[in-house]
Amino acid sequence: MEKIKRLRFNKKAVTWIVCLVTILAVTFSHFYTIFPKTVSVFGRLDRLVPIYRVETQGKKVAISFDAAWGSDITPKLLEILKKHDIKTTFFLVKFWMDKYPDMTRRIAREGHEIGNHSATHPQMGSLPKEQIMKELKTTHDKIKELTGQDAILFRPPFGDYSNTLITTANELGYHVIQWDVDSLDWKNLSAGAIYDRVIRQVKPGSIVLFHNNGKHTAEALEPIINELKKQGYEIVPISRLLIKGNYYIDKSTGEMRKSP
Repeated sequence: MEKIKRLRFNKKAVTWIVCLVTILAVTFSHFYTIFPKTVSVFGRLDRLVPIYRVETQGKKVAISFDAAWGSDITPKLLEILKKHDIKTTFFLVKFWMDKYPDMTRRIAREGHEIGNHSATHPQMGSLPKEQIMKELKTTHDKIKELTGQDAILFRPPFGDYSNTLITTANELGYHVIQWDVDSLDWKNLSAGAIYDRVIRQVKPGSIVLFHNNGKHTAEALEPIINELKKQGYEIVPISRLLIKGNYYIDKSTGEMRKSP
C-alpha cells in the first residue's frame, strides 16, 4: 500500500513539473514575441558603434557635408562658409575626387577638414576586412595626393557599418563618424524644412549631416548658421569636437564621452 501511495505521489509530482515547464516555455515565447529587441540587446554586448555625437561642456556643434555625386552647388556652400569664417568637415568619395580634383583642392585650401567617405560608395557593413581596407586606403591616398591632409575621420556610405568595419577603420587610424542630426537635404526638402529639422534637433555636441549638392542646402545653410550663432553655438570641424585622451562611446546613444 505504501509503495502504491509513493507511486501516485511521484506521478503527481511529474505532472506538476511538466505543467510548470510548459507554462514557463509559453511565457518566455510570448515575451520574446512582444519584446524581441530586449532579448537581442542582451545578446549583443559586443556590438560596436560609431560616433554619433560628442559629450561637451560648451555650446559646440560640427557641420559636415558628404560628397559623392555632383558639384554644382559646392561653390555656393564654400562662399557662405567663408563669409561666416566657419570651417567644417567634407567627407569625400574617391570617384568624386577623381572627377572634381580642383574642387577637392579648393575645399582643403579654404581650410576645411577632409574626411574619408570610401572609394566606390558601397554598403560597407557586409564587406570583408580586405575589401574595407582597400576602400579606405585608396581614398586616403587620394586625399593625401590632392590636399596634403592625412584623413583621420571616416563616414561609411549610407551609415552602414559592422564590427568588422569599425575595428578595421580604427586599426588604420580612423574615427568612424555618423551623425545625430540629419538635414535630409538629399530628399530635396525645401530650405525651410531643412532649417526646421536642424534647428529643432541640434544640441551641444551634435554632428549635423548635409550633402554638398543638395538642391536647397545652400539656401538653408546661411539661416541655420545665423540661428546657431544667435543661440551661442560655435561651429567647428568634427575633429575639433572629438574628445582627446581616454574616452568611450555609449552603445545606446553613440555619444562619445570622457572615460571616468
